[in-house]
Amino acid sequence: MKTFYGDLKLGILGGGQLGRMLIQQAINYNVTVKVLDPDREAPCRKLCDEFVVGSLGDYETVYNFGKKVDMLTIEIEKVNVEALEQLEKEGVLVYPQPRIIRLIQDKGLQKQFFKENDIPTADFQVISSMEQLKESHIPFPYIQKLRRDGYDGKGVYKVVDESYLDKAFTEPSLIERLVDFEKEIAVIVARNASGEVKTFPMVEMEFNPQANLVEFLIAPSTLPFEVHQEAELIAKRIAETLKIVGILAVEMFLDKSGRILVNELAPRPHNSGHQSIEGNVVSQFEQHLRAIFDQPMGDTACLNNAIMVNILGEPGYEGPAIYQGIEKILKLAGVYVHLYGKALTKPFRKMGHVTIVDADREKAIEKARFVQETLKVIS
Repeated sequence: MKTFYGDLKLGILGGGQLGRMLIQQAINYNVTVKVLDPDREAPCRKLCDEFVVGSLGDYETVYNFGKKVDMLTIEIEKVNVEALEQLEKEGVLVYPQPRIIRLIQDKGLQKQFFKENDIPTADFQVISSMEQLKESHIPFPYIQKLRRDGYDGKGVYKVVDESYLDKAFTEPSLIERLVDFEKEIAVIVARNASGEVKTFPMVEMEFNPQANLVEFLIAPSTLPFEVHQEAELIAKRIAETLKIVGILAVEMFLDKSGRILVNELAPRPHNSGHQSIEGNVVSQFEQHLRAIFDQPMGDTACLNNAIMVNILGEPGYEGPAIYQGIEKILKLAGVYVHLYGKALTKPFRKMGHVTIVDADREKAIEKARFVQETLKVIS
């Protein structure tokens, strides 16, 4: 198979920041990269060898794009799976495999996969109408999630009691028991086509309560060894059961009784692995490329304490982005800024991230809080 010498053309579906960071690593391996995205100003546009503007959901667009590359991967799950299945039949390598993307696009199917394979997860019920919602056996309060197209906190609704039902989703969704959790944790796992599986050390996450997306991440976690071990074993078991080729983010809850419950999967590089660029021997982006090219999996050990802070657009600002306070945070040692090349900001839009590394964990956290308070994206 062609690999790593500039003669392999890799297609990426999606031109956002994940694709951008994947290209930054692919450049080191002399891989030619072609990107498809509907936004002509997408973050990948200036870094890839060829940029195509087109719909990720349109069969013909995705099929025609895929026919001109040797291998396809994704940086977003919302893509036309039928086109990917046809390309796979015609010999194009598609990683992660279309059947896995189809499963993960539908949160109902994802939950049923957990249940069928004894993967621990919160009690849930798949529903398709308001009547079914009102007759649910899941007690209040619970979380309602749209089966399809929910992303970064969108498509999620907390139903506290009966009075909240008027604003509940009427589309096909699932409802799940609210988990009284101690911590939100995540494990990134990768598997290559030869079946080698490697996990990154477990991380702890904090979410922005307004936007419901990861805002702050600490690696490695200082939770007990048994929690790390179990979380990583669960992630490996999921990767091996799916036989995925590529990287998989496994988001989990550690509840107050010490149980680990799987929340959601993402079959691509993920926000919970961004710190790995500076914080680990191999980054999640390099590991994904190694996996899809069927190369040996890299060493995932942590090099240092690493904190990742998401840089979100400030509430009340919309328009050309201004990064306020950047010179103050760059005075600090061990601070690495990653801006995503998005010209326009809007409230809670992911505009970049900052990784802070330090041998002293508390100092790393202190610097990260300073970054959080100081760096603001306004307009």
